[in-house]
Amino acid sequence: MKLPLRVTVVEVGPRDGLQNEATPLSIEDRVAFCDRLSAAGLPVIEVGAFVSPGWVPQMAGSEEVLRRVKKRPGLRLSVLVPNRKGFERARAAGAREIAVFTAASESFNRRNINATIDESFTRFAAFVPEARGDGLRVRGYVSTCFGCPYEGAVPAERVVEVATRLVEAGCDEVSIGDTIGVAAPTQVSDLAGRLGEALPVTKLAVHFHDTRGTALANVLAALQEGITVVDSAAGGLGGCPYAPGASGNLATEDLVSMLHGMGIETGVDLAGVVQASRAIEHRLGRALPSRYLQAGPAPGQGDGS
Repeated sequence: MKLPLRVTVVEVGPRDGLQNEATPLSIEDRVAFCDRLSAAGLPVIEVGAFVSPGWVPQMAGSEEVLRRVKKRPGLRLSVLVPNRKGFERARAAGAREIAVFTAASESFNRRNINATIDESFTRFAAFVPEARGDGLRVRGYVSTCFGCPYEGAVPAERVVEVATRLVEAGCDEVSIGDTIGVAAPTQVSDLAGRLGEALPVTKLAVHFHDTRGTALANVLAALQEGITVVDSAAGGLGGCPYAPGASGNLATEDLVSMLHGMGIETGVDLAGVVQASRAIEHRLGRALPSRYLQAGPAPGQGDGS
C-alpha cells in the first residue's frame, strides 16, 4: 500500500463547522476554540469568513477573531472570502491566507452564492491577482465534486475543469469537496487520478463529509493517489445549509487517530484536539458526532501525536 509519510491536516471547524450552528457563538468562544486547536498543533486553521452577517450570522466578527487568535510560529490562519468586498475586509484585518469557493454543480452554486460557476470566476478575477501580488496564499474550494443535492451525480470531467480553472486563476491549492457525503473510495481514486493527470498533486486537498460513514475510507483512497492535505473539523462539526441532509465534516479526532494508527505523521496532538472539541461541545450544549469523542482511545493506546 503506497502511503505518504506525513499528512497536513487543515482544521475547518471554526468556519465550516460553526457556520452551520443554529446559535452563533461569541467572538470570545470562537477565539478560545481556535487557540485550543492551535495549541494542539494544527498547522492550518480556517478561523472565519468575510461574508455578509445577514446571510451567515455565525461568522459575524471574523475580523476580531482573526486579530485575536494567538499567532503561533508556523501557524497558518485562513479566512473565506466571497468577493472583493470580503477580500478588502480580510486584508484590513491582517489576513495572509484567503480561500475562495465555487462548485462543480451549477444548481448548487446558484443556491449557495447566487451565481453561475462562470460568474464566480469573474468575482475571483476582481481580487485574487491582487491578493497574490500582495503575497497572500490563496486556496480554492470546489463543492459537490461527487454529487449534488439538486442535480445528482456530477461528472468527473467537470470537477477537473473547475479545479484547473481555479489553479489558473491563481489558487495555490484546491480542495475537492464531497459536500453531501455520497462518494465511495473507488470514485475518489478515479477522480484523484484524473486530477493528478491535469494538476500537480501537491496542489490538491480533499474535504469529505461523513454523511454516510465513508469519509475515512475516502481519505485512504485519496492518500493512495498521492494527496497529502486533508480537511477536517474538530468534533465532526459542520454540514451545509444549502445541501439538505448533509451532516458534519470528517472529525479531526477520527482522522488523526487513523493516520497515527497507520504510522503517518501529522504533528497534531490528538489529546489537544479532544480537549478543544470537548470545550466547544460544552458551549454548544450538545454532543458532537466524532466517533473518537464517543469511544476514546483503544485499550493500550494513548492520545499523543
